[in-house]
Parts: sequence; structure tokens; C-alpha cells
Amino acid sequence: MLIAGFPAGAWGTNCYLVAPAAGEECVIIDPGHQAAQGVEDALEKHRLKPVAVVLTHGHIDHVASVVPVCGAHDVPAWIHPDDRYMMSDPEKALGRSIGMPLMGELTVGEPDDVKELTDGTTLRLAGLELSVAHAPGHTKGSVTFGLPEAADIPPILFSGDLLFAGSIGRTDLPGGDMAEMFDSLARVCLPLDDSTVVLSGHGPQTTIGRERATNPYLRQVAAGQGAQEAPRRGM
Repeated sequence: MLIAGFPAGAWGTNCYLVAPAAGEECVIIDPGHQAAQGVEDALEKHRLKPVAVVLTHGHIDHVASVVPVCGAHDVPAWIHPDDRYMMSDPEKALGRSIGMPLMGELTVGEPDDVKELTDGTTLRLAGLELSVAHAPGHTKGSVTFGLPEAADIPPILFSGDLLFAGSIGRTDLPGGDMAEMFDSLARVCLPLDDSTVVLSGHGPQTTIGRERATNPYLRQVAAGQGAQEAPRRGM
């Protein structure tokens, strides 16, 4: 298994390229602000051929480079239908302007081929099996992608802005909802094995076991306590 990740752009959003091995087909997860060159560099370094872009949610810091990346390689983008509008109208998704100088650097809109994600399905792409879990709370259309345990790797969760090392995604933007966030954490994260590696939308990797033991929000969910306001992290 090959996973090449890098933080991109003004928000340090993690973009991941995932393939069975170097020299094979891959999927690209969350090519955000100023991620296009980093994607090209990783593709060249590992001799990868992209077959799809998959998106954990529609905020501009996760989708800003979707149009150029999909266009350069003639591949589709997968997104949950509840977040699809954000690709064309990022300011509406944030409830405020993200700033004219920054907007001037972005290619806003949808790529030529957009496919919609469905909760509970498995995407079979590039020789991988990515399980899709709808996980609203940060946005209405947030999802996670799971990879099963294999001979050389533990199970992996691409958590987007649902779960971070030591924290969770913000819920104070349009579509955010703390009660939904807590429900998603309980339904998507708590059942996972402690060995599951969490690769999130921002910050360092962690594991479910570490977060179960130390993350105050996940501990609160596990204890069945009520939702409290989340910290601001990510877009």
C-alpha cells in the first residue's frame, strides 16, 4: 500500500494519493487550495496514474484544486450530494466572503464529471476498496473513507474534518451541527478497532485507540454526554 500525503495551501489541508503500490493507479483525496502542483509532483515521484478524485466534503480548502486536477487527468470527482453545491458556490458554504485576493487564485466550479457518494457503499477504484460513511456535523455532506486491514497495513480511516488528533471539526459554519457531529463520531468512529490509523483533513495522523483514550470530544461521546461547542479548526 502506498499513501502519499502533503498539507496544501493557506489552510494546510491534507491531500492524499492512495494506491496499491508505486507505479500503479491511484485515487486522490481532497485536492484543496494550491494542491495541484503537489499532486503532480507526487504522481511523478511515485509513477502513479490517477483514476478519480474523492472528496470528504465540499469546503473550499478541500476542493479548490478539483477542477484543474480532474481536467489534467480526465478523471471524475466523487462528492456527497449534500455538499455538491459548494464546488460552485464556496462563499455560500461559508456564510461569508473568503476574501477577494484568495478567490482570485481559485478555479470555482465543477469538473466535467461529478459522481455522487452514497452512505454505506464501497468504491472500487484503482484496485482499492474505499468504504463510504456519511458523517454530517462539520457539513451536511461530510463523509469518511475507510480502507480495510491488509497484510502490510492496519485499517485506515480518512476522516476529513470529522476527527482530528486531539480534536474534532468545527461546527459553526453553515451546515454544521454539534449534535450531528456527536452522532457521527459515535456511529462512524467509536466502533472502529483501536489500531485504525486516522488520516484527517488537517494535522498529524493518529489512531482510534489514541483518540479514544485522550480526545476530550470522543471521550465525551463514549460517555454518552451532551454535545458542547467544538473548537475552530480547518475551514
